[in-house]
Amino acid sequence: MSDVIHLLPDSIANQIAAGEVIQRPASVVKELVENALDANATIIRVYIKDAGKTLIQVIDNGTGMSETDARMSFERHATSKISTAADLFSLRTMGFRGEALASIAAVAQIELRTRQSAAELGTRLSIAGSILQEITPDNCDVGSNFAIKNLFFNIPVRRKFLKSNDVEFRHIITEFERIALVYPDLHLSLYRESDEIFNLPKTNLRQRIINIFGKAMNQKLLPIDVQTSLASISGFVASPDSSKKRGYQQYFFVNGRYMKHAYFHKAVMTAYDQLIPNGEMPDYFIYFSVDPSSIDVNIHPTKTEIKFENEQAVWQVLLAVVRESLGKMNAIPTIDFNTEDAIKIPVYTANSKQNAQMPAIHIDKSYNPFKTNSSNESLNKELDWQALYQNFETENKQSQPEPIFTEKTVERLATCQQYGGRFIITTLKSGLAVIDQHRAHMSILYNQYFAAIKNRKGISQQVLFPEIIELSVAESLIIPSLMEPLQQAGFDINPATAQSYFINGIPAGMEKQNPTTLLRNTLAQAMDAENYTGEELASAVALSLAKAAAIPYGKILSEEEMNATIAALFSLPSPKYAPNGKLVLFILSNEEIENMFR
Repeated sequence: MSDVIHLLPDSIANQIAAGEVIQRPASVVKELVENALDANATIIRVYIKDAGKTLIQVIDNGTGMSETDARMSFERHATSKISTAADLFSLRTMGFRGEALASIAAVAQIELRTRQSAAELGTRLSIAGSILQEITPDNCDVGSNFAIKNLFFNIPVRRKFLKSNDVEFRHIITEFERIALVYPDLHLSLYRESDEIFNLPKTNLRQRIINIFGKAMNQKLLPIDVQTSLASISGFVASPDSSKKRGYQQYFFVNGRYMKHAYFHKAVMTAYDQLIPNGEMPDYFIYFSVDPSSIDVNIHPTKTEIKFENEQAVWQVLLAVVRESLGKMNAIPTIDFNTEDAIKIPVYTANSKQNAQMPAIHIDKSYNPFKTNSSNESLNKELDWQALYQNFETENKQSQPEPIFTEKTVERLATCQQYGGRFIITTLKSGLAVIDQHRAHMSILYNQYFAAIKNRKGISQQVLFPEIIELSVAESLIIPSLMEPLQQAGFDINPATAQSYFINGIPAGMEKQNPTTLLRNTLAQAMDAENYTGEELASAVALSLAKAAAIPYGKILSEEEMNATIAALFSLPSPKYAPNGKLVLFILSNEEIENMFR
């Protein structure tokens, strides 16, 4: 009987490890920049070509490596941070993953040039598919220069499943922003092809946030800061009036590492309860500093989900500090009286020289309330009681309540009925249909807007005064590819600066919408698209407009409006689901209803 279990060759084992660590070009950027941070670099430059598929180059001025270290850094399980198992629970640096460079080398061609400050010459090393090609002395600058070329060159299937360049570069920006938000004291820059995307000089945290997300953020940020034995929490939350449904920025960091934490997010949202509209989200940038032994960073492959030892207690601290910040900055709404044209009342003081006088009373002795001004006839004439009560019986009969169930009522219920300000209930041959009115109308509008964009028949409604919108770097990058479907939908926008646009017109039918909010939501919807193709971008624009104009929950509909909505919904190719994949229509069959009463 032949053996079944056997060891994998190193080349295959490295590719499997790479599948866990290197998911896309953004993963490479993250690993290399984190390595530069751990090398005490103060200046880091990142160059991207072809969204990282052709080239990812990271240059830093850190400590650099010797020839031996340079060669060893590409070995599996190589690390400079761990000597014993106990070290796993006391790390304060970006990580310890010894698989990073080995994994990158398994799926790319790498050229490394590195030199230590005390060395006269550095080292140039080239490696491809985990195989060392060359290692020679090199006259290079102090620090490290990693050039990652042709990512996934030896795994064409993996390369095939990468998204469009715009989508992949968006992921690179996301990773870059997360690191930049943790290290405002470093000079970081990012280049795409020959264009400078970010140039972030050394600064403080508030200015770093503004440099990344725009000047408009400056007026929104409210500081938070608390020191406890469990954790130190600092950073910024945004004022409630700046909340939005899409495009919000929400960041948690613990000991300099980005994390996702739904439980702590709930604490922040609890602090904003009753301060922001339902469905909207605030921006926040919150930093935790805790004892490394009190957290577990290894519960998720990418280390973005972290387990805290005292989560409930930290939750209470976070809730309290956010509430305190909102209260200190007068974020809670107050009554603002309009004092325009108000009567000026002098303030009385004991030392005032003003003499207080009693108000004068004037009596008109000729006034007679029982005389008219015109004919001076007496109004105290006999009342016509018969005329006064002649319609009493008729009105009394009309005011009597109608029976609850009449033939008309039963007939109306058989057609359609609104329930809870959200659902439309109607009868079908197959049973009873329950329809979500907002999603139904959104589906109807989506098909109309999508057809208008595809047929270039969108109508623009000019705004009275052009508005200017300031965009983040990520939003400004998508505008060029989105310009055509935006114009076809009815938007009229022109560039003002590199990251701002004039809004001269919006799609017809959107007059009640805020132009900047409408455009920003549309950009956010487009950025969620998996591929920035014409079809997907047109769909994203149509979906955003449909969401904005759809019937809101809570609106009372007339029978005619409900019938029109039902008719239009059932004329769609797929009436059961909305374009965002959510359920629109649920049918309770006749058989199911009968079974309920057995």
